[in-house]
Amino acid sequence: MTIFHTAIDSPVGPLLLAAGDAGLCLIQFAGTRQPRSLPADWQPGSHAVLDAAAAQLRAYFEGRRQRFDLPLAPRGTEFQRQVWRQLATIPYGRTVSYAELAAQLGRPRAVRAVGAANGRNPLPIVLPCHRVIGSDGSLTGFAGGLETKRWLLALEDALPTGSNLALPLGTAPALGAGRPDQCLSPGRSRP
Repeated sequence: MTIFHTAIDSPVGPLLLAAGDAGLCLIQFAGTRQPRSLPADWQPGSHAVLDAAAAQLRAYFEGRRQRFDLPLAPRGTEFQRQVWRQLATIPYGRTVSYAELAAQLGRPRAVRAVGAANGRNPLPIVLPCHRVIGSDGSLTGFAGGLETKRWLLALEDALPTGSNLALPLGTAPALGAGRPDQCLSPGRSRP
């Protein structure tokens, strides 16, 4: 299956989107610390799923969309996909802790595994891993960086009181904390 990719501008910096006939498979933040080349069978181009994703992301950033209605095709292990499906149930404007997410999955002792799967989410924003926070309300890891996570939560009016990152709403986050390797293949280990 051919995967097409394109880049779009957003308030949190450029985003790389990739999709094929099965659905959207990647949203990657620009300015990554460890850039990786895309798989050889991925090619720049247009696809109906990419067009729909770009339009829905723009509407989200403009405050006109709270849910995404896109075919999704994230690659990952069965456990990762379970975590990602659970992420999709977190409502706009709400947050849950990693412990709550693990409990919702029926695996209350798997907090670290849930956190690791969350960190491998290939579709941030659409599968809203930015809505997962520490048990104490602290902002913790995010592929786009903590400033981006804070910005997204502020956009949704879901920023925890006393969060650990002060950034005025409307200020574009600094780029550079993303990880492109999170989404390219299901079994690859991190460097």
